[in-house]
Amino acid sequence: MEAAHLKKRYIIFSIILVPVIVLDQWTKFYINSLMSLHDSFPVIKGLFNITYVRNPGAAFGFLANASPAFRSIFFISVTVIAIVLILYFVMKSSKEGMLLTCSLSLILSGAVGNLIDRVRFGEVIDFLDVYVGSYHWPAFNIADSAISIGAVLLILEMFKKRGQ
Repeated sequence: MEAAHLKKRYIIFSIILVPVIVLDQWTKFYINSLMSLHDSFPVIKGLFNITYVRNPGAAFGFLANASPAFRSIFFISVTVIAIVLILYFVMKSSKEGMLLTCSLSLILSGAVGNLIDRVRFGEVIDFLDVYVGSYHWPAFNIADSAISIGAVLLILEMFKKRGQ
């Protein structure tokens, strides 16, 4: 039973991981090939645009002003460490629930998607621009969305375990 459960977890993990990475990279390729940097067009007026920007930093521009060499080494190193830790945890947590598997798969897929950009371009392609009036949320991408959703699911899993 344990081997079958583990196999099911790895299948679910992969079913989430691979399509999210592919979707993230495809959308970034599409934006990069069809739009010029800083081009924008409305999808839902007053709420949502597709706006092509590149983020040399992390979330909310963290370390965007640091030297490119430092940023590259820092972000690639931190991402590789996170990937290794997530994979280790997935392999070692065979008794944990599927919610944890899904959350870690989403976080990992987002980390890999943004890592690919950092290795290829030295920065991350962002294009989802949500706003109300003149107040804009920082632009983001599919990988960022996967990380955020995965983090929320991970928090839910932690609360669920705490209540048991």
